[in-house]
Amino acid sequence: MGISFEAHASPTQREAGSRPIQPSRPNYNKLHAQPLPINTYPLPPLIPHNPLSLLHIAFTYLLQVLVPPASHPAIPLRGYFSHETRSVHITDHASARILWEQGFFGKGSLSRSEPAWLEREKIRQGVLAGNTSEDVTRMRREERKQFKNERARKEREVIEEKLAEEAKVMPNGVQGDKEVADGHINMPGVAHTSSGSPVLPHEDERRADSLWDKLTDADAYEPVVKLLEQRQNDILNQEHLQLTLEEAFFLAYGLGVLDIQDLSTRANLSISNIFSLCRSNSYFPPQPSKYLSPDDPFLLSYVVYHHFRSLGWVVRPGIKFAVDHLLYNRGPVFTHAEFAVIVLPSYTHTYWNSTPELRSAVERKAKKSWWWLHCVNRVQAHVRKSLVLVYVEVPSPEETGRTLNDLGEVADIGRFLRTYRVRELTLKRWTPNRTRG
Repeated sequence: MGISFEAHASPTQREAGSRPIQPSRPNYNKLHAQPLPINTYPLPPLIPHNPLSLLHIAFTYLLQVLVPPASHPAIPLRGYFSHETRSVHITDHASARILWEQGFFGKGSLSRSEPAWLEREKIRQGVLAGNTSEDVTRMRREERKQFKNERARKEREVIEEKLAEEAKVMPNGVQGDKEVADGHINMPGVAHTSSGSPVLPHEDERRADSLWDKLTDADAYEPVVKLLEQRQNDILNQEHLQLTLEEAFFLAYGLGVLDIQDLSTRANLSISNIFSLCRSNSYFPPQPSKYLSPDDPFLLSYVVYHHFRSLGWVVRPGIKFAVDHLLYNRGPVFTHAEFAVIVLPSYTHTYWNSTPELRSAVERKAKKSWWWLHCVNRVQAHVRKSLVLVYVEVPSPEETGRTLNDLGEVADIGRFLRTYRVRELTLKRWTPNRTRG
């Protein structure tokens, strides 16, 4: 990613009181134009009143048949399976950017979501101007905190004026754990203006130790730019992209764009080996292959993940909101998640009720209380998301056993996954004040 230093102001401009020019916001529509890390080549449109469009379509079709264009990224995407974290690590920075920008796969190991540690480090050292998504979130939280403090101060003033009118005396002194003087609340650790409103430090003041603030009149502009370029090259990216088991297997099996290697041997793993590893590591501690069952946690989660990805949704982990998945229409940089998904197993096959032991075992796995449902639904209503309960019909071991080879491995993964069925149920919390007729 190229860095432009023309956004910085010269020392003379800073002495005149002008602030550094902040870089413009990225064009997310162009940056995330591709929904998946694959290249598609649609045929030209048909124009009924233009017969030449038929020739254009025929020529394009024949050209793509005779000389098929590349559907995979030019950079080979390679990851390493980590048994410790039960995830797949993408250590190449270019590959990580491709997976994030084209489908929002994974998260940065040192970031909240987007792998932006390198940009944050450059901004912290004064090499790069601008704000990352984490900085924007932090400033937004500070503004919200300041707004709440100001609102509490005004409410306090109204109460004090009311008490003063009733008691015919002016309020003065200490009440509770906050000092009140001249009608203002003095909060410890927060600076106040002459009007009594709290003041937060400016962003430039928090970066007073940056390189631009250390410049003197004798410093020249060109040497500083060279120094910044040298410091930028000296910063090593210590962050990698971390993929969940569902994301990694979807990229390796569903799209075929990711090669997963064993971390110790550096050998490429086959799709069957990746499938077995994901199933085994979905348990804690990992289970051997002979103890795997059709209702493995990975199988249930991946069936739902593959289902919604095939429908065009951007699927992200939902542990922050106590659910399994979050569904975005385009991606987290555009809008908030619209739906929160919880995966539930459904044992409707007669095999799971054949013996009392099996009936008792599946009842413990599938049974949920109304208290649990109300709690989860209230959380989603508070964050303005619709709760979706996705029931996965678990097949019997006899059905899944038909797809195994002589070694007990899944020979046809597609046939194996087709034995599962998905049912969706959307819930919304009924609020009388909002749903009156």
